[in-house]
Amino acid sequence: MTASPVPAGPAQGPAAIPTLAGFREIAPRHDLILCDVWGVLHDGTVGHSAAGEALIRFRGLAPEGRPRRVVLVSNAPRPWPGVQAILDGYGVPREAYDAILTSGDLTRDLVARHPGARVHHLGPERDAPIFEGLDLTLVPAAEAQVVVCTGLFDDTRETADDYRDTLAAFRARAVPMICANPDLVVERDKKLIPCAGLIAAAYAEIGGDVVYAGKPYRPIYEAALAAAGALDGLPAPDPSRVLAVGDALRTDIAGASAFGIASLLVARGIHAEELGVLAEHDRLGDAAAWLARQSVHPDALIERLAW
Repeated sequence: MTASPVPAGPAQGPAAIPTLAGFREIAPRHDLILCDVWGVLHDGTVGHSAAGEALIRFRGLAPEGRPRRVVLVSNAPRPWPGVQAILDGYGVPREAYDAILTSGDLTRDLVARHPGARVHHLGPERDAPIFEGLDLTLVPAAEAQVVVCTGLFDDTRETADDYRDTLAAFRARAVPMICANPDLVVERDKKLIPCAGLIAAAYAEIGGDVVYAGKPYRPIYEAALAAAGALDGLPAPDPSRVLAVGDALRTDIAGASAFGIASLLVARGIHAEELGVLAEHDRLGDAAAWLARQSVHPDALIERLAW
């Protein structure tokens, strides 16, 4: 069940990365947008209306051979209807997208490969819907055959270090872990909050067997393209006409690069500090110096997703 991180594709020179004034500059080049959710459509407290409007306008472009589609691809550790409910609450219009695919959906598929398994849920109760309807028994940590990590029990005060003893006990019994959210951190109310990926990384460091569901790993991109094709009864779109939009280099940009599709980095997300756009009045300056130190680079940069 071990999965290695997606290797970075060929790096594009940072000097070649354009900064867009608006998404309209590149939208006509693409038939499918694989759009991140957290950090692009909302920040965990507020929805970004301009982002939703940009996706609506993209979907409304006159088609050239096939309709323009948007699939939201999220590392949320819950099935897609839960993400849609959150988006509804933030006022993100359903007209902005055609489908939602989450790491929670892929986690359910992975768990389903172990029918009747004794599973320990390492994560908050709010993520419990990830197990609904599956053939499994939820058990305490000491009885687990598989552990599914969806996050920290209290991500406002805990760190991965708080789980050191728990992880050591799993490792002693060679219990495999499914990480339902490969993100290390996520932005919430202008703060970076730890995610399940930190616990999974800590487990892997001590020799634990970890498989990751979601970005930057290839299966979620394959599933997203297949879902887009199924919307119109067509083959999956040509990767050269697909664009990944996100705010995280490690997941959104690295995953797109490895899969062979173009990417657009949203600056006002988890990399806002590095890119110098923490305050509302800040504007993107020369991001090349920071991007040059990274192992992967987006094809374009935009302050916020907006038309």
